[in-house]
Amino acid sequence: MKKTIYDVAREANVSIATVSKVINNTGRIGEKTRQKVFQVMKELDYQPSLVASALTGKSTYSIGLLIPDLANPFFAELARSIEDRGHELGYSIVMCSTDYNPEKESKYITLLKQKSVDGIILASGFQNDAVIRDLLHLKIPIAVLARDVSTVSVDTVTVDDFIGGYNATRYLLELGHKKIGTIQLDLEVGRERIRGYQHALQENGVEYDGKLVLFSPSSVEGGKQMGLKLLHSPDRPTAVFAGNDIVAIGVIQAVRELGLSVPDDVSIVGYDNTILAAISNPPLTTVAQPFHDMGRQVMDLLIQEIKGEKKGKKRVVMLPELCVRESTGKIKK
Repeated sequence: MKKTIYDVAREANVSIATVSKVINNTGRIGEKTRQKVFQVMKELDYQPSLVASALTGKSTYSIGLLIPDLANPFFAELARSIEDRGHELGYSIVMCSTDYNPEKESKYITLLKQKSVDGIILASGFQNDAVIRDLLHLKIPIAVLARDVSTVSVDTVTVDDFIGGYNATRYLLELGHKKIGTIQLDLEVGRERIRGYQHALQENGVEYDGKLVLFSPSSVEGGKQMGLKLLHSPDRPTAVFAGNDIVAIGVIQAVRELGLSVPDDVSIVGYDNTILAAISNPPLTTVAQPFHDMGRQVMDLLIQEIKGEKKGKKRVVMLPELCVRESTGKIKK
């Protein structure tokens, strides 16, 4: 039989009001009593009703997380970091994978509102600013991760994608590559990386060629098809900068399908520094995003917002770092 708050109060030899104060972290309760109540709750496997808490306007200690693609190790790592930090702070995570689909985004937002989550984290790929404004109008605390939002005032944690694109391209230029292709995601982050790519070319006196800039879905097959398109050119690039590690793996497959070698014929740089980069063959040079710190930071900002512990919104911008492995090399003379 499911245990109730009455069972906890009886076993702990305290009032129901005391148990309620311990659960909701309100009132002045001695530490000895608090620990006794927690111990009894654990022994009885008692779980407070989040629905009841929501109906009374109390915290449900749950956070909604909208992730565009859990198949991408980058987002899986971000989700893990957020979940770990949430656990440390006493919050559970309700995870929703949207597949970059606006209909799924709206559906999950409705679901999270029905569940009365205390706040919502929107990860990169969420493009519906009208929904963000609606959530703010409803006074639902939100934070945005891995995407810069300029149209509304909201807490954000991002990585400087311009710098990431610039560093990746500059490194390839330093290796002697002049004809550098790039395959990016058709998202704001991808366009920022292209901007960094253009700046590095210009800075080094290399003419920008729009035919070397392609967009791909976030998939191995997408990276492969766009890689084949780039490499089938009579004057093919000697290096490719990919929008993420998944796309980069697809480009490696394209290189091999054409009977070429990485990095002897084509150098390849990815983005994110996921587990894929370390286990690919050859190991992938990539732009590392600090996803562990990103997840913790966005969770901390949201909890501060929920608890009313800060004034105004914060924009945290982290710096990416180039991680050099074996998929890049100096151009052959």
